[in-house]
Amino acid sequence: MTDEQENAAWRDQCRRQLERDVVTRIKYGFCHVHKPVLDDAPVRAFATMAEFRRWCDRALPAYLGYRLAASGRQSPCPKEN
Repeated sequence: MTDEQENAAWRDQCRRQLERDVVTRIKYGFCHVHKPVLDDAPVRAFATMAEFRRWCDRALPAYLGYRLAASGRQSPCPKEN
């Protein structure tokens, strides 16, 4: 497939998507990704934001991005270390 054909196919797909109603576009516009620990319990409650942040820091995987910012802590992304 040439670049011109790919571009034409992409434009056709965009036109088809715009013909859908808003509810359908929203339905297919998002994908659910399971987040370990966060999605494993139906409800969690914390008395303070500080308590929530401490829980996130110790309970969640670093790659989710909920860790406390601290100097000296290595980044979970290998390129940044």
